[in-house]
Amino acid sequence: MPINITTEILGEHPTLDLISTDLEITTTWIRGGEGLIGFGEWRSTSVKGNNRFTDARKWWHEQLATLKIQNNVHGSGTGPILFSSFAFDPSEESELVIPKIVIGHKGGKSWITWIGDSTQPSIGKYSEPKQTGAVKFEAGALSDEEWKSRVASAVLKIKNGELEKVVLARDLIAKNSEGISMRNIISFLTKNYPSTWVFLVSNLIGATPELLVRLNKSLVTSRILAGTIRKSGDEARDLGLAASLAKSSKDLEEHEYAVRSVADALAPFCSSTNVPESPFVLHLANVMHLATDVTGVLNDSAVPVDIFALIASLHPSAAVCGTPTDIANALINELEDMNRGRYAGPVGWIDARGDGEIGIALRTGELAADEKTMRIFSGCGIVAGSNPDDELAESQAKLSPMRTALEIRA
Repeated sequence: MPINITTEILGEHPTLDLISTDLEITTTWIRGGEGLIGFGEWRSTSVKGNNRFTDARKWWHEQLATLKIQNNVHGSGTGPILFSSFAFDPSEESELVIPKIVIGHKGGKSWITWIGDSTQPSIGKYSEPKQTGAVKFEAGALSDEEWKSRVASAVLKIKNGELEKVVLARDLIAKNSEGISMRNIISFLTKNYPSTWVFLVSNLIGATPELLVRLNKSLVTSRILAGTIRKSGDEARDLGLAASLAKSSKDLEEHEYAVRSVADALAPFCSSTNVPESPFVLHLANVMHLATDVTGVLNDSAVPVDIFALIASLHPSAAVCGTPTDIANALINELEDMNRGRYAGPVGWIDARGDGEIGIALRTGELAADEKTMRIFSGCGIVAGSNPDDELAESQAKLSPMRTALEIRA
């Protein structure tokens, strides 16, 4: 017997991150007040191995086959939604979640999707979340000095011609005396980083500025970030820093590798692609990045291409791994001394049509089972011109969004 799933227009609503139902918030994808937020869990599973993207597609289609879909809204992001958070490495678990209720808002239109025979669930306003208890931070797998030493080792290998670029990540451990409020983190990130995609999937939370791939009908978009400089807080000085970033040979080299890897990965699927000649500078609350938006139009083919195929081709890009991919990945395993888990993996949502938005899980924290401990992550692209002290400062700037979100007690 098919299970009913209904999508209807929703009337007035509070801010997305403050919506409340009788169910716990389980998933989010919010940017600039628009996006999707899921409550409860209808079904979930995990996948791993080299075929994880194919296995995820198969499982999603099996769940869709059990649903009787009544979608009165239509458009991207309406109807049943799969939230996914894939591990960086295929040997680790990737998580898939289908919420019981999804609320969406885009372009002035709001909608609600729910699974079951009941009438439309009631929606209220969630009171402003507060974090209690005291937080302290501890070194993760490597101390600051140890991590700088690994960066120096990577630079030497690059200068010796073993590879062109590698992305080295590090972690920091946050311990709170009481349970960590995910709602508090969501509220902080959406208010302070509105140009990022604020995500939550299976206790992985963050605010990523990097879009691995968006598929809407046949239009493909990928936003690549590589090359970073920390903001000073002084507007006039930051303009000068932005200009220096745009001219930095080290950062432009790092950026070029990342853009090239994405364009090459998309080319087999697209009849045409547009790769801008020069990046623009993306201003975030704490840092600035060199950014390029690559777009393409899918080929007309006998076998339709969905977002799972694009993810499989794009991940891992040079922005989170390096160039050449295999050599960079081996060096990551040699130098990082930690398991990335789902950090730097594809994260986002997919709808019943195979469209969706998938970011790269950056500016990220993963909540432990005790709900009081969280690993937060950052990473830096290392090229021949990299300096270990500068890379450490950049990694600390990239830890700032999650670190501050955990510290807020207002």
